Amino acid sequence: MNLSEPVNAQAVAQSVGKYRWTICALLFFATTVNYLDRQVLSLLAPSLSTEFGWSNTDYANIAAAFQFVYAISMLFAGRVVDKIGTKAAYVVAITIWSLGALMHAFSVPMGHAAVAVLGVFGVAAAPSIVGFMISRAVLAVGEAGNFPAAIKATAEYFPKKERSFATGIFNSGANVGAILAPITVPVLAAIWGWQAAFIMIGMLGFIWMSVWLWLYEKPEQQKRLSAAELAYIRSDTVAPVEKTEEASIAAAKKVSWFQLLKYRQTWAFAFGKFMTDGVWWFFLFWLPTYLSAQYGMKGEAIVLPLAVLYSMTMIGSIGGGWFPSYFMARGYAPYDGRMKAMLVIAFFPLVVLLAQPLGAISYWIPVLLIGVGASAHQAWSANIFTTVSDMFPQKSVASVIGIGGMAGGLGGVLLTKLGGWVFDYYKTINDIHTGYMIMFGICALAYLAAWVVMKALVPRHKEITDL
Repeated sequence: MNLSEPVNAQAVAQSVGKYRWTICALLFFATTVNYLDRQVLSLLAPSLSTEFGWSNTDYANIAAAFQFVYAISMLFAGRVVDKIGTKAAYVVAITIWSLGALMHAFSVPMGHAAVAVLGVFGVAAAPSIVGFMISRAVLAVGEAGNFPAAIKATAEYFPKKERSFATGIFNSGANVGAILAPITVPVLAAIWGWQAAFIMIGMLGFIWMSVWLWLYEKPEQQKRLSAAELAYIRSDTVAPVEKTEEASIAAAKKVSWFQLLKYRQTWAFAFGKFMTDGVWWFFLFWLPTYLSAQYGMKGEAIVLPLAVLYSMTMIGSIGGGWFPSYFMARGYAPYDGRMKAMLVIAFFPLVVLLAQPLGAISYWIPVLLIGVGASAHQAWSANIFTTVSDMFPQKSVASVIGIGGMAGGLGGVLLTKLGGWVFDYYKTINDIHTGYMIMFGICALAYLAAWVVMKALVPRHKEITDL
């Protein structure tokens, strides 16, 4: 099949194979494991805070250590993925983050060793805090590779018209991980202790890695992929007018960060991530603490509310991935359809403004309202990731994702640190209710602010062809 010829997508989709969805399933399970490992600490935070005497600021510092290292690592993760390829990059990433997850079980002895070394230089610190910060840092280095690798795999295995839907599906793994974590972690901790919870959840990554090594190859090298499906995947790829030796050398040349930063498209993606990633991190890291502080819920009591909340986010992730196709079917280009969808999505988090005013009626009201906001974030996330593969060539996709991921991580650090300070301050004046109202207000308004700036930077679709 001549890939430059127009293809009837619906007819081809019915006749070609579906192996690309096997790859999507692998990405889904990787993201599930990613978020399981990430959320164990937040679920154990209320009991660990009591055991080790952590304040909200102490917990915020531990969470911020993860976010800061994650942010910096995202920048380099994208480069590594582009350089060594999707298959190898995923193996490296999940090996590091699984080891980091296991290290949490040994955070206290590691902390004592680290504090002894710091003491030589006259630095005093709490061993438990230092130990968990080290473990979170290692976890962050590995986990930073997940989304650049997953987005690159999606760009390799899916045509543009299916990418946001595929992204929404694998991104919903974050929601499944967030659902499974409160169901499993408190039970594991209650039966075998909190150390066992980190070890048992951390081992899952190595199981996934063995399946990945077995099933994944680049599409052109994938024996399980039919020629018809490969043609369908490449059906909307813009064929170069000519392939001279000079053009081939240029195509293979590494794209520097400074080259990528000259494009408004890079800044639009980075700003959108900076403004909104912290919201998801806030929900992920602080919701168990919120239910404990506001409603006295701990351990197994938080399982059902969090399971319901994160079940709602699956609707947002998958539905948000599909939503742009509604506009594309009406003649919008992929990027323009995505931006239309993202504008609609940006209004949904506003309901989080009602969480505290109505929370006195029942804890279920803020749980459901925050669930809507978190669901909107996942819908937003499925689309903002795909704007990169809409506009950038495949060789630079992971690098741009890395730049945006760094921006999102730094935004998360700021929001987490702000939350720790706000909650400790309002706790001292016996008004924690107002502290959460302030933070929920920031979360509610972040998406509209992000969309306005993104639209101003890139008012219409413009594919980058000069890299």
